[in-house]
Parts: sequence; structure tokens; C-alpha cells
Amino acid sequence: MNAMTVFCLPFTRTSGWRELQQRNISIPTLAWVVVLPMSLLPPLMLYYAGTHYGDSFAPGFADRPWRHITTILFLAELLTFFVMGWLVHSIANSRGMSINYPDAYLLAALAPLPLWSSALALFIPSLLLNALAVLIALGISCSLIYHGLQGLCERRDNDLVAMSATYTVTACGVLAWGLLMAVVWAY
Repeated sequence: MNAMTVFCLPFTRTSGWRELQQRNISIPTLAWVVVLPMSLLPPLMLYYAGTHYGDSFAPGFADRPWRHITTILFLAELLTFFVMGWLVHSIANSRGMSINYPDAYLLAALAPLPLWSSALALFIPSLLLNALAVLIALGISCSLIYHGLQGLCERRDNDLVAMSATYTVTACGVLAWGLLMAVVWAY
């Protein structure tokens, strides 16, 4: 699979999804090779921003216990992957889309990649730029879920069913992400 195919995943239900599905990537492999390294990125970047920018990033930003916050964030991200894989499987199958667990976890591993990557914006001490990066990443993640459900599920004939499942999965994911961010800001 080439890089162009990977970049097309959020924009098409055909290109790349079948190839990924045929690779039969195991859930532990996804966890070790994709989720673990990528879920380290936001805590590391948040720790960097919290210890280097201080209050110039946001008021009260420097006085937080970043070591504890980032550890909790990392562990919560790992837990969220396992819950989201189960959730994708349950929601898609409850709507008659028929997805197996390895494919559900594949989608759960790929969907947060844009959000994890948006943490790189923390190299720039601008709250507005970082918020914009997260919003763009959230849109791409939603598109990944929608096209991933269409490409990985056996039933591909109903876009409305895929939209409904995407909405539910995304709503649960945004709720989980919101809880993670509340932990970061409230700690």
C-alpha cells in the first residue's frame, strides 16, 4: 500500500479499504504498531507545551502537574481504543452492516490518527491554531469512520445507514475525547 492510498482513505470507500482488510492485521498488532506509538504523541506534545510555553499558551497552563496529566491521558487513550473497537462492532452490527472484530478494531485504530497527529500543532504556542488543527482533524476522523464503515462492512448499499452509524460512533468518540480533555484541564 502506498502513501497516496493511505491519504485517500478519508475520502473514498473503495481505495485502500479492501487492501487493508485483506491484510488481516490482528488486534494486538494494531495495538502495538499503530495505537501505542501514535497515542504517545499527544501526551508527549502536551508535556512539551506545558513545560515550555507556560502561561503564554493559556492562563494557568504552566502550573499544572504535567507528568501526572499526560500519564493519565496516555492510559485513557489506550483504553479508548479497546472500547471504540467494541463500539464500532456493536453499532455497525446493530444496524445490519456486518463488520467483524478485526475490521472494527482496524477502523478504531485508524480513525483517531488525524487527532493524534494534530498534537504536532503544539509545537506552535497558539491556542487558536491548535483548536483549528483539532477541528480539522476531527472532520477527517469523521470522514475516516464514514468511509471505513462503507469499505469494511459487508453491506455497502445504504449510505444513510452508514451515516447513522458514523454519527453514533463519532458522538461516542467525541464524548470520550471531551472527557479526556476535561481530565487534562481539570486536573
